[in-house]
Amino acid sequence: MAMTNGGDQTAQLTVLGTGRLPQPEGGPSASLLEVFPNRFPHRPYVVSMAFPEYTSLCPVTGQPDFGTIVVEFIPDQKCVESKSFKLYMFAYRNHQSFMESITNTILEDFVEALDPMWCRVKGLFSPRGATYLHVFAEHYKKLDDPAKAEEVRQAVADWKREAAPHTWDK
Repeated sequence: MAMTNGGDQTAQLTVLGTGRLPQPEGGPSASLLEVFPNRFPHRPYVVSMAFPEYTSLCPVTGQPDFGTIVVEFIPDQKCVESKSFKLYMFAYRNHQSFMESITNTILEDFVEALDPMWCRVKGLFSPRGATYLHVFAEHYKKLDDPAKAEEVRQAVADWKREAAPHTWDK
């Protein structure tokens, strides 16, 4: 099993280092997101990834939409490899869909790929016709342990209150 000197397992990662994304059949999908084992599942911690160069196409006009996509999650057993996240976001460049659908689809793909304890996707789209559109979609994993569920909810509340305002909401 390939492992870094920090103990991270890397044998299953195929996109990192190649810089290439297989041409996705039917557009972006959860299968494009590569994952690796979370070495710290006992501790709820937030991972925040932002893609400020997001583009897709309007499904009606075909004109490009621009924005920043922010994905925040508390991993359970898996984390997403950041280069695959970037390449996953590139798969949207020729994808035609409304901004609300895109934000919710990204959330569903992350939930499918990672099964995180919590995940939120923020679609912060550039203005069109003098109108800003920001879409927020969120998911909490149903946890059997009430103490763990409360610990996750508290970590999310702390993140939203203290850490998140300095990042991508401005």
